[in-house]
Amino acid sequence: MPAFAESAAEPPLADSYHALLRRDQGSNRVVDACATVVPSTGCQAQPQPVSECELPMIDVGYLTAAGATPQERASCAAAIAAAASEWGFFQVVNHGVRQELLDAMRREQVRLFRLPFEAKTTAGLLNDSYRWGTPTATSSRQLSWSEAFHVPLAGISDDRCSYGELTTIRDVTQEVAIAMSKLANTLARVLAESLGHSRAGSQFPEGCDERTCFLRLNRYPPCPFSPDAFGLVPHTDSDFLTVLCQDQVGGLQLMKGSRWVAVKPIPNALIVNIGDLFQAWSNDRYKSVEHKVVTNATTERFSVAYFLCPSYDSPIGACEEPSPYRTFTFGEYRRRVQEDVKKTGKKIGLPNFLM
Repeated sequence: MPAFAESAAEPPLADSYHALLRRDQGSNRVVDACATVVPSTGCQAQPQPVSECELPMIDVGYLTAAGATPQERASCAAAIAAAASEWGFFQVVNHGVRQELLDAMRREQVRLFRLPFEAKTTAGLLNDSYRWGTPTATSSRQLSWSEAFHVPLAGISDDRCSYGELTTIRDVTQEVAIAMSKLANTLARVLAESLGHSRAGSQFPEGCDERTCFLRLNRYPPCPFSPDAFGLVPHTDSDFLTVLCQDQVGGLQLMKGSRWVAVKPIPNALIVNIGDLFQAWSNDRYKSVEHKVVTNATTERFSVAYFLCPSYDSPIGACEEPSPYRTFTFGEYRRRVQEDVKKTGKKIGLPNFLM
């Protein structure tokens, strides 16, 4: 393996990768780009080529524009529901999150992640929300080559939330959170109404507010082991809805049918995807789709994600009965995910809660 010198700002991802790789080799595992081994021979299977796709693009301005006709609003809502059912992912424009604000967020992210690694891990920044790699990884294929600040919304404006010397990031982060929250709640209500949920006009999903939702600032450093390492391991999101702003580097891939497809970055568009809770609530009509981030050998990648989550004691019901899932709370779901990852190295998710 080539040597890789970590800078003062970089998390020790290479050290973790080497340690896990030695563990793989000690267990006689063969690790390759698609983590597939032919059992009888130990030979690596060839990864299938990844094609690039453009997700359904939806102008959601029709949902809130004063001059939009009922037919335009209905057509927009139908397009959102269709994309959630067929793809589990879609892109939105005219979404109400100003591009100037997102550009400011990107500049602040760069400054934040350029801080020394020791400061990021020990200074208690952004509610002590810094994380890197995958602490539970037991093989190199379970390591995410990334770092992030996973910030509860309530903590962003809290006077006790430390931003160190980066005082300008507070207002920008708070404004991004407010704008993405408004978009996420609008889309969630539209999706609920599309399934005939009569209470969607008041509050849906119930139990979701600034005390329960999160904003995640992501950075994917250049990876000398690309493409053998993941930027973010394959997973589904354990929330109702995710709103993502990615840069133009690319790297997001999702499972479509039985193949991975790369999502082409589109300027000024945000990506929205369905989470596990919405799939359960919709009786599988909306799809929480597996996705991942692939690494880049030379270029870092930044993104911002908003997660629409309920309180831990919120029951996740169904839009109608019968449901394929038993009733469970968000807290129960999160605990089961954590237990599975600790035991097996991967998330099992919704199949645990089938009737």
